[in-house]
Amino acid sequence: MVFRPWGTVENGSMATRSDTLKSEFLSQLSPATHFEVLFDYLPGVSFFAKNRAFQIVSANRAFWERLNCASEAELIGKNDFELFPAQLARKFREDDEHVIATRKPKLKIVELFFNRQGLPDWYFTNKFPVFGRDGSVIGVMGTVQSYSGGRSALTPHLQLDRAVSYIRDHFHETVNLTDLAKRTGMSVRQFNRRFREVFGTNPRTFLIKTRIQAACEVLRASDKPIAEIALDFGFCDQSAFTQHFRKHMGITPATYRKRS
Repeated sequence: MVFRPWGTVENGSMATRSDTLKSEFLSQLSPATHFEVLFDYLPGVSFFAKNRAFQIVSANRAFWERLNCASEAELIGKNDFELFPAQLARKFREDDEHVIATRKPKLKIVELFFNRQGLPDWYFTNKFPVFGRDGSVIGVMGTVQSYSGGRSALTPHLQLDRAVSYIRDHFHETVNLTDLAKRTGMSVRQFNRRFREVFGTNPRTFLIKTRIQAACEVLRASDKPIAEIALDFGFCDQSAFTQHFRKHMGITPATYRKRS
């Protein structure tokens, strides 16, 4: 008999041995052992898990602190519509439903969201199906990491980084699409197509969303008139600001201010 190192494939034996070893180990774990606690010690990484009803069943400290909760217990049983503006919640739900329906992960979802200071920041999310003992999908789990803290994971998208950085730094000014395209070394057509592929929206909508989420900080932290905030963040008037705000956040600026 020819000696083969541990894990060498012979009629699929590598996978069988690996699965057996892993299963034997996991079967010995105490119910008090929770691997997710490791996420508390990964800087900049938020972890969450949801059941089939899309309710939070587990989250690490970074996740519940980002939502201004005092403990994980405050999140358990809640869904996205109880935690986020309706527009964001719908997007999160669509992603969750896709993962459950396809039984496949959805990786590197690039999205704009609030950081712990309430300012707009870029994040990328990875979502995975959670399988039960019978092989059925029983939920979704995922990680959320800041764009600035994980730029290496976004290497395929960094061609657009100069445009994104310009938008973040100059969103309160007039931003020209042609100029953005030049910053990436692409034609306007290429830039539009590539931008939509990466961010799931066009540059103009991306800019508007950036302005709105930056305005949220001012709405929460000051009594500045909404009409002035609209002009400060690049909107032609309060009416246009309110229209876009409602579209992306699900509520008006005035209502958002009252709830903050």
